[in-house]
Formats: sequence, C-alpha cells, structure tokens
Amino acid sequence: MTSDAVEVTRDDQAAVAVVRMNRPDRRNALTTELKVALRDALEEVGQDGDVRAVVLAAAGPAFCVGQDLGEHAEVLRSGDPDAMRTVPEHYNRITSALATMPKPAIAAIGGTCVGAGLGFALACDLRLAASGVRFATAFAGIGFGGDSGLSATLAHAVGASRATDLLMLGDTFTAEQARDWGVVREVVAAEELDDKALALARRLATGPTRAYAEIKTAIALGTVSSLPTVLEHEGAAQSRLAATEDHRNAVEAFLAKEKPTFTGH
Repeated sequence: MTSDAVEVTRDDQAAVAVVRMNRPDRRNALTTELKVALRDALEEVGQDGDVRAVVLAAAGPAFCVGQDLGEHAEVLRSGDPDAMRTVPEHYNRITSALATMPKPAIAAIGGTCVGAGLGFALACDLRLAASGVRFATAFAGIGFGGDSGLSATLAHAVGASRATDLLMLGDTFTAEQARDWGVVREVVAAEELDDKALALARRLATGPTRAYAEIKTAIALGTVSSLPTVLEHEGAAQSRLAATEDHRNAVEAFLAKEKPTFTGH
C-alpha cells in the first residue's frame, strides 16, 4: 500500500533510518492505512543491510494514541466475525519487526503514548521521551486486555505488580515516572527530542551492530522469550473480548464522550 501515513527518511552517511508516523491531525491513531504503512516500513528497514539503526518517531502532539476507535466501531457494527484480525495482521507484525530486527531500534516519544503506541515504544530497545509526555495503557477502559506485546514488555520493564496496576486501572503516568521506572532512558526538552534520538541512533550505528543483534537475542531469551506466546494469547483474548457487550458499549461510550458502564457481559 502506497501511503503518506508514514514517512521514512534515511541518513545514508550515518546508516540511520527514521520511521515517522504521520497522521498528526488524528494524533497518529492507528487506522488500517497507518498500521499497514508502519508495518511495511519497519519490516523493510529491518531487513535493509545498509541501515544500522532505526528511530521510531511521530509527527504532531501525540506519539500514538492507539487504535482508531471510530474505525474499530465500524467493524464491530458490521458484525464481522473476524473483527480482530488486525492483531495478527498488523499489531503483532509491527511489534515483532521492532523487537527482532537485528539492529537497535529507538523510540522518540514526543507526545501522548497510549495503548498500542505504548506497546510499540516498549518493543524498541531504547526510548527517549519529551518532558510533559503522558503515558497510559488505556485498554481496560474499553473492556480490552493488552496487545502489541504490552502484557510481556510492560511487565518486564516495570515489574509484574506495577504492570498489573497500570493495565487494570489504566492510570496515566508521566515521562518522569517512566524514566524513574526504567521505561525510558532519558527525558529531554521537546525541541531537543529529534536531535537527541538521532544522535543516539548515530552513536549506535557506528558501533558493533552484529554484537547488538546478539545482545537483543540474548535479552529476549532471558526476559521476553515468551513474547510470541504472549502475542498469540493477546490476539485470541482480544477476539473474545471484542464479542462482549462491555467492549462494544464502551467503544460507543468513548465516541460519545460518555462514561462506560460495564456489566460483565
């Protein structure tokens, strides 16, 4: 799919690729167009031997606010029995592309980062955030569990207890809290974020990228070896939850700017 929803720029001299989500007017909400473009761009740069480091970034005031719920609601209303095929087709492949590419991936988080956006950021190896950024899991608020690997990567980043708290209660947390918890490496001024992320990518690109690839693999074996299993479970769980009244009603309530009522059905 040809799309301007994602911009890829390459610094050939430094062997760095910047993959930038480019739907600022929609806060980079994940429409099918954006998901496909992002998936394809990440898989391409991940396989490109001339690229030695990748930056995942976003245009506008939000990094990514997760699934576009307007589009999601249309799918639910249509009665499509396979409404959650987007999880294996898009979310899982985006997460896996970031987590498994044999080169460093850096997330430059310049604005609101929630839901799958947080999952994508945590699938990267290193993260920088602009001061003032807010994070949240957001899934439980619409009657969903996590996806995009968040059930594994958030727990490994902050510990199972805090991850359970964040996933169940959905409270927002700040860039500074994210730094203190080990979610992000550094908090920087918003106007410095792109330059800082690019400088870090250039530093890594001049390093032993073969060794970095082995480090990624070893850490995955030690801490997220269950990621494929988690991704499979998340996809199946989201499909089950998509069929519940709680989820469908919560999506409609969100779009109507109303507080959802959950009944357990």
